[in-house]
Amino acid sequence: MKLSTLGLASALTLGLAAGSALAEYPDRPVNMVIPYGAGGATDISARTISEPLGKAVGQPLVMSNIAGAGGATGSVAVQNATGDGYTMLFARVGTHSVSPAMKATLPYTLDDFRFVAVYEINPIVCVTSPRSGITSMEELIAKIGDGGISYSSAGVGSLHQLSAVMIMREFGIQDPLSAATHIPQKSGGAAATAILNGTATFLCTNSSAVASFVTGGQLIPLMVTTENRVEGFDAPSAAELGRPSLHQLVGWTGIASPDDLPDDVAAKWSDWMADATQDAQFRERMEARGSIIKLMSPEEANAFIRGQYDTFRTLVDELGMRIEG
Repeated sequence: MKLSTLGLASALTLGLAAGSALAEYPDRPVNMVIPYGAGGATDISARTISEPLGKAVGQPLVMSNIAGAGGATGSVAVQNATGDGYTMLFARVGTHSVSPAMKATLPYTLDDFRFVAVYEINPIVCVTSPRSGITSMEELIAKIGDGGISYSSAGVGSLHQLSAVMIMREFGIQDPLSAATHIPQKSGGAAATAILNGTATFLCTNSSAVASFVTGGQLIPLMVTTENRVEGFDAPSAAELGRPSLHQLVGWTGIASPDDLPDDVAAKWSDWMADATQDAQFRERMEARGSIIKLMSPEEANAFIRGQYDTFRTLVDELGMRIEG
């Protein structure tokens, strides 16, 4: 009887130990949701970091494009997932700063997510075509004051629209919604094309979206919203132009989870991202697109995103830009 009891106790002990080892996170592939379609800025960023990040995680990363509703469809898929670290989101400025500030009926809020990192910053750059004859922000603002100037965007409620309005406001345009004509397009690529073909005068967009056009001389950069100049863009920074409040106006890519992700899992992601973002090939490829690799901890990321959202929300409220429905 004693031997049988001892054997049973040993088996239970071994079983619990084995179960504990098997349950150590992560013990299976991690689903990484990209809330936009293939080939866009978020998709490129996600797939570029996926190799070094997968090595750091030690498990396969299953990359899933769940596009629709301006990134909301993929975001909701993660919002509704279990917060166990096996379903994560490549969050973007559009999904988690612009849309919550602009849209009245978005099916999620910032409080539904926990950000484990922001790792890529995309300065906003304002560009125009050589055919416009505009070579500086001073000239652009003067022409806006004279009337007849237009700007393109990826659509009503997009980062492009918000950026153009915020920049015009900072440069002294009192009523930016009527001072320049907004010509929305169906995508960021189409917004850049509108500048190239003369449909619109200027565009304020992520640096990565127009880096190749600037390098090729097809677009002229007028300013970048960062404190320092950006490599590859021969344009003054917001600090140089005396507009430091625009430093917060940047695109970004980060990784988020449902809001109930445990602290220890968030800490693991922070460590993994520290390893992945040091990968030389990853940095080279992203920096060639005009991105700045800047890793934020979970605490820094959450504070940064909340601060940016508050700034955008204030502007939207002041100008009556809220989108209903």
